Amino acid sequence: MEFSAVDLARFQFAFTVSFHIIFPSFTIGLASYLMVLEGLWLTTRRAIYLTLFKYWLKIFAVAFGMGVVSGIVMTYQFGTNWSVFSDKTGPVLGPLMGYEVLSAFFLEAGFLGIMLFGLNRVGPRLHFMATAMVAIGTAMSGFWILSVNSWMHTPAGYAINEAGQFVPENWFEIVFNPSFPYRFVHMMLAAYLTTAFVVGAVGAWHLLKDRANEGAKVMLSMAMWMAVLVTPVQIVAGDMHGLNTLEHQPAKIAAMEGHFDGETGAPLILFGIPDMAAAETRYKIEVPKLGSLILTHSLDGRVPGLKDFPREDWPNATIVFFSFRIMVGIGFLMLAIGLWSLYLRRRGRLADTPVFHRAVVAMGPTGFIAVLAGWITTEVGRQPYTVYGLLRTSDSISPVDAPAVATSLAVFIVVYFIVFGIGTGYLLRSMAKTPGGDAEGPEAGEPTRAAGVTPAPAYVADVNPNRRR
Repeated sequence: MEFSAVDLARFQFAFTVSFHIIFPSFTIGLASYLMVLEGLWLTTRRAIYLTLFKYWLKIFAVAFGMGVVSGIVMTYQFGTNWSVFSDKTGPVLGPLMGYEVLSAFFLEAGFLGIMLFGLNRVGPRLHFMATAMVAIGTAMSGFWILSVNSWMHTPAGYAINEAGQFVPENWFEIVFNPSFPYRFVHMMLAAYLTTAFVVGAVGAWHLLKDRANEGAKVMLSMAMWMAVLVTPVQIVAGDMHGLNTLEHQPAKIAAMEGHFDGETGAPLILFGIPDMAAAETRYKIEVPKLGSLILTHSLDGRVPGLKDFPREDWPNATIVFFSFRIMVGIGFLMLAIGLWSLYLRRRGRLADTPVFHRAVVAMGPTGFIAVLAGWITTEVGRQPYTVYGLLRTSDSISPVDAPAVATSLAVFIVVYFIVFGIGTGYLLRSMAKTPGGDAEGPEAGEPTRAAGVTPAPAYVADVNPNRRR
């Protein structure tokens, strides 16, 4: 099986971005969670909130660093593998990415040190402000990156110059392009839910070992409130995002729904196997007219099919069909867990139901899976374009040979699994520790000294009080 340079470059970028997106989707939510914990501690002075803050602060620091490192690598690929894309879109996308550095990254970098190391060195209110600035910085980073990505899906506010480059005409339309508000809200809510289920899983894990663990009870309770309140909002936001996609990228919707033939009163295909060669979805399990009701809010609305578009403009329906269902399925599982937690909370059994705790532990990584599935749906569904409808992927690649891309891809795979495997292992070990169970720094009393170092001799008073020996 031979792969072209385009195939390998696409896979390389997909591989690196899949590793990268895991960490920002966690740190965006975790930074806000840390802000809430510190705010609750300042308001109530309950020691448990400060204990949990310190517990998750270490984990945030490592995850944040891994996110930065994995993100830097992607920028190099714009020059090595996608130089034509960079040249044509640079006048528009370059400033947007620069704004992220000038605002979000500088804000994070400026206050991160205070947040990580200043708890006992600055006043509590100043430290809380630093934590809030880092949380705002992570959200602003998501704002600019989602603006860049959304413009590639729904380009607006541009002109094309004589060199074939996209040049800005209206920055407001560029930043707030038609799909940006929906993508931004959908991604931020996904980040908060991802973090909530990690926090909930850690709390449930420790409750399975010790039902009296106060920190675990607080973590589980806070996480389940997030699941109950945010998951329904996310489902509504996802529906609105889908309607926006139907308006601007109907071929993607056709692939997501598994429809090759457009029809009125279209069914919702719950399961099937899209066959791109035969242009049909086999083994369908469907609900009549529900597809039209969801997408058009009418039982007789028309849902497009892939055959409504040129064959060369079809995204890979097989991939998009299944990735979309994984994302949606996990969303409804999260809703079910949230409703279950609400039932147990009303009965006073949230911290005393082991079967529920095991279910929450199992749900711990599902947020990451849903984010990856959603990202695959979005990006594969945009194909065969890098700038939808305007710049094809095959016209965006650098003049590189397939063996060169294959070599760098192999190196990336080996290095990423080693480096990020070790980092992820450290994060899991940190989460396995009992909150507050490891004392920070030397205990009260004599200061700790390295082996072989003896204390300096104490001054002894001489007979002459004006002289010491």
